[in-house]
Amino acid sequence: MEFSDILNMGASLIQNSSDDSTTEIDGDTISSALNNLIGDGNGGIDLSSLVSNFSSNGLGDVVTSWLDSGENSPISADQISDLFSSDKISEFASSLGVSEESAKSAIADTLPHLIDNATKGEESIVSQMLDSVGGMDGAMNMLGKIFR
Repeated sequence: MEFSDILNMGASLIQNSSDDSTTEIDGDTISSALNNLIGDGNGGIDLSSLVSNFSSNGLGDVVTSWLDSGENSPISADQISDLFSSDKISEFASSLGVSEESAKSAIADTLPHLIDNATKGEESIVSQMLDSVGGMDGAMNMLGKIFR
């Protein structure tokens, strides 16, 4: 799935949420705000930073559930504050014209679906990342060099 499709899916999820403050926001505005929040600046998702932030904040099991093929574990709006800087959350909220609480709820509701969809299937971001280092063997070789 292309990153733009993932952003559009996220926009749709936010527009269709139970939070009245997000239902009338333009999809392109939401997609742009999501791109600024989780994008890598090169038209993709900054998966390595996200996974690192989750792991360092004791939420490794949560993000692993999103990367695996099973059911996604939820994340709370409060936990979003542990993953993203207050500046990032404030910027996201400002871009959407909503409160920071609404922004954190929107991120918490949407992020599991975005990561899950970005990392499944043959054309997933994970597959693309593995291909760029020579597949699983290349990734294991790279990790072996790091931990020597």
